[in-house]
Amino acid sequence: MTATFTKYHGLGNDFVLVDNRHQTEPLITPNEAVRLCDRHFGIGADGIIFALPGEGEHDYAMRIFNADGSEPEMCGNGIRCLAKFLAQLETSEGHALDLPKRYSIHTLAGTIVPKLQPDGQVTVDMGPPRLLAGEIPTTLTAAAEKVINQAIAVAGQNWSVTCVSMGNPHCITFVDEVATVELSQIGPQFEHHSAFPERINVEFIQVVNTSYLKMRVWERGAGITLACGTGACAALVAAVLNGHCDRQATVELPGGPLQIEWSEADNHVYMTGPAAQVFTGTLAK
Repeated sequence: MTATFTKYHGLGNDFVLVDNRHQTEPLITPNEAVRLCDRHFGIGADGIIFALPGEGEHDYAMRIFNADGSEPEMCGNGIRCLAKFLAQLETSEGHALDLPKRYSIHTLAGTIVPKLQPDGQVTVDMGPPRLLAGEIPTTLTAAAEKVINQAIAVAGQNWSVTCVSMGNPHCITFVDEVATVELSQIGPQFEHHSAFPERINVEFIQVVNTSYLKMRVWERGAGITLACGTGACAALVAAVLNGHCDRQATVELPGGPLQIEWSEADNHVYMTGPAAQVFTGTLAK
């Protein structure tokens, strides 16, 4: 059995995209995803994304396996890549691509709506942030309370963290210089901390000014990545909650910038950034 794939990246956060529209279950198992994501013995990627058939109001569905075989609820950079991939598939099948083009995507985090823009960028309606401890989830405070500037001990240090769910869990801490954070050592200890029963993505944020943040991220199930879309959204929300930032700002990641807005009008978070095709190929199973 063979399956074709296309590799995309969003600011260096890279994914193998698989056309899985003919069936509801992924063609590739979590163990096979681990092998394919290996950068020496496989294709090399932060995850495998499946374009699945949609039901009801949804055009399509999305599932993703991380590089370690785990399955997150969704992925911000990944869904921009998926939108570009779906447009590529539809165009190859003879459908006209009229921009802007909007998709309604079912994910394990709920409905996410990416929109392809005429300038090549993708704007994603990420929905409202979830702020209660029970929604994250975390045991840092009572389930019905928000986790803002909460103390936690990790890696022998005391940190002040703010937790936000964008459908997947994030723990944000503000630092003077993101470049000095020993991410490879501290990141795993945050991810597997007992306060986070479903593990956690952790973002370290440097506030340059009220409209510009710098960020580094350790992603649950993937480790250090060049960008994290949901993390950038969570970081802006956390910065607003702590009085560090306006509701619209540039979040600079190692792979490049994302434009993030937390709208007062509808309480939704909007992310705008690029997604680029790298190459196509065939998987031999």
